[in-house]
Amino acid sequence: MRRRVLTVLLAGVAALPAALPAALPAATAKTTWLCRPGIANDPCTPGLGTTTFAPDGRQTGVTQPRQARDRSVDCFYVYPTVSDQPGLNATLAIDPQQRSIALYQAARYSQVCRVWAPMYRQLTLRAIAADPATLGPASRTAYRSVRAGWRDYLAHHNHGRGVVLIGHSQGSAMLTRLVHDEIDRHPRVRRRLVSAILLGSNVTVRRGRDDGGDFRHVPACRARTQTGCVIAFSTFDQPVPPNAVFGRSSGILRTAPAGAPPGRLQVLCTNPAALRGGSAPVDTILPSVPFAPGTTIATATSVLGMPVLSASTPWISVPGAYRAHCSRANGASVLQIVGVGGAPVLRPSPDPTWGLHLVDANIALGDLVRLVGDQIRAYAG
Repeated sequence: MRRRVLTVLLAGVAALPAALPAALPAATAKTTWLCRPGIANDPCTPGLGTTTFAPDGRQTGVTQPRQARDRSVDCFYVYPTVSDQPGLNATLAIDPQQRSIALYQAARYSQVCRVWAPMYRQLTLRAIAADPATLGPASRTAYRSVRAGWRDYLAHHNHGRGVVLIGHSQGSAMLTRLVHDEIDRHPRVRRRLVSAILLGSNVTVRRGRDDGGDFRHVPACRARTQTGCVIAFSTFDQPVPPNAVFGRSSGILRTAPAGAPPGRLQVLCTNPAALRGGSAPVDTILPSVPFAPGTTIATATSVLGMPVLSASTPWISVPGAYRAHCSRANGASVLQIVGVGGAPVLRPSPDPTWGLHLVDANIALGDLVRLVGDQIRAYAG
């Protein structure tokens, strides 16, 4: 049942490139901001205090990372599928799920950038009740909502600043379309792109290259000071099944431009801890509070087998508990991780075809934040 929820949902998101017309009317509704500088109770600014643990669960210390002195670049975050609301499209009401996912996936970037996160009319988890053939209009509604938030931000809040895009799952699918339509083909806007972190979806490139799939002018990031590039991966710790949802360009999440032969494409994997390839330890960072209790995503996350670690700081870090490398075994391009030093073996959720989708944003969060910090300094220079 859980697998069908997510498969139907993301199949609708994957239909975006084919279903959307070339030009869409501008939205007039005012943006509802989940996160933005200066708002009260912003879930993206919880503080940076961090308790560190060894891979076997022993506490090793407490640190207070410094916020960058000059956060001259913004981060624009689009969250994944979390809404338990009825209907195919969520409203713009801010529920505990959105606040929790923003904390888990976006808040740590506040160390290096100002975080903006628009609410959008995403496809909900209840989309399971719908015929997949009916999801086209709902997908267009979700994308228009994201695009309206982006255009509002760009017109009224950006003021020429560089931007890091951050997404996961449905959020990455929406941002992939946004980069294709609103950034990749527009040099003046593209010059503002510091990087795009598009996790847990199937960003494609030409086989053997770092571009030429979803994007023409936005290549994979292969150096820490490279800007205007994309970081993308999906996490597994087991062999990737032939029918995997992620890592295969011919799967249900194929989002490449119309007419691009699947045989000439591959899903992009960029290891944030080793951009040029090879294996490296990753720095796993998680909030110290549980995900919104009683929600569907909280239940799915409990299946993973992540240990419950107690800390008085807002964050928990377990550096070096896993090593990661980009693998192309059996035609799948994914980030494979392996535990070291007594780290727990994580379980796929909801099943092996999804791999460790629910930990994509956190398994190497420390590495991603440091990488973004380096890219921001390069961009400012």
